[in-house]
Amino acid sequence: MMAGASAPSPFYPVLAETIGFNASAITVIFAVYALTLLLTLLTAGSLSDHIGRRPVASTGLVLLAASVLVFWQADTVALLVIARVVQGIASGLLLSAVSAVIVDCEPPSRPGSAAAWTAVAPMLGLGIGSLVAGIVLDHADNAMALVFAPLVVLYLVLAVLCWLVSETSARKPGAWASLQFRLTVPAAMRADFLRGAPAIFAGWATGGLFLSLGANIVHAELGGVAHIWQGLAVGVLAGAGAIAAFALRRRSARTISIYGTAALALGTALSIVALAAGSLPAYLVAVAVTGSGFGTAFFGVVSSLAPHIPASQRADVFAVIFLVSYLAFGIPTVIAGALVPTFGLTPVSYGYGAVVIVLAATACILTMRQRPAAPTRS
Repeated sequence: MMAGASAPSPFYPVLAETIGFNASAITVIFAVYALTLLLTLLTAGSLSDHIGRRPVASTGLVLLAASVLVFWQADTVALLVIARVVQGIASGLLLSAVSAVIVDCEPPSRPGSAAAWTAVAPMLGLGIGSLVAGIVLDHADNAMALVFAPLVVLYLVLAVLCWLVSETSARKPGAWASLQFRLTVPAAMRADFLRGAPAIFAGWATGGLFLSLGANIVHAELGGVAHIWQGLAVGVLAGAGAIAAFALRRRSARTISIYGTAALALGTALSIVALAAGSLPAYLVAVAVTGSGFGTAFFGVVSSLAPHIPASQRADVFAVIFLVSYLAFGIPTVIAGALVPTFGLTPVSYGYGAVVIVLAATACILTMRQRPAAPTRS
């Protein structure tokens, strides 16, 4: 799913030239994905708690295949928007259901492993999708078909495979009543959730910038003409996040969160310096540091919350977690895209980075003030 979310990123500069649109349109195309995902989470985020994980996940994958097919064939901005709307609905259904089933299946002998998977897998998907798309763009004439046709097939195969695994959530009444706008976090864990929210927001705002305007920054501001460089920026960000999350999986949630938020603030500051110097290699090194924080900041928050989520409310709580994530993913990028025509891409990137640094540093301080907890093992 996350590979499908990042694969379009290297194509945006190409589509901007062939179809004709600017940076503001790119952020709108990107943001409608986040907006529809949020609306889906708000309405159907807890649906799998009532009708089961399998039907929700399978439906999401079929819709995901349809969205990728439309994006592949799109020759207008309107079709690109439609593709991203459908993709947002599909991802909203999948995020809460798949995250919940991963927690459902966590072995009692490996506490914390579910949080590791829900952090590492999305990072790997984001990195692979963007990097492969960039490589194909540089070496193939029909890059759209080579990237998106396999994704369509893969999603349809996965939709079928969903029915071959055991259902982990028993049916219960209230499915229709659950389809309403609501935000549910158990009272006992709300304080922990609020402390973790700035870390989630800072991390996913960073991801949103890279997936929407990252290719343009590398191409226009740092001279990365080859598409591989444009895809590599997202690939390094997400890849470093996956590696760091895996390497720190045996540490306590508090330690992971402190490292993640500190690395996110430091890496973002270094990326601003590299952008000011116009150095693409230095920028990629800074992105690696940022990425290690991007992956572990989110991982740390999920690790601290997951053990305390009641089984009957897992989809609900993960819906709220991803609600915050995708608010950060979409809204700041739209604001950035609207400001680019007036102030330019580089100044907007500086301002965006400054906000991320403040949020990440705030989250780091709040976490350091928490009482240390026993480490989780996976």
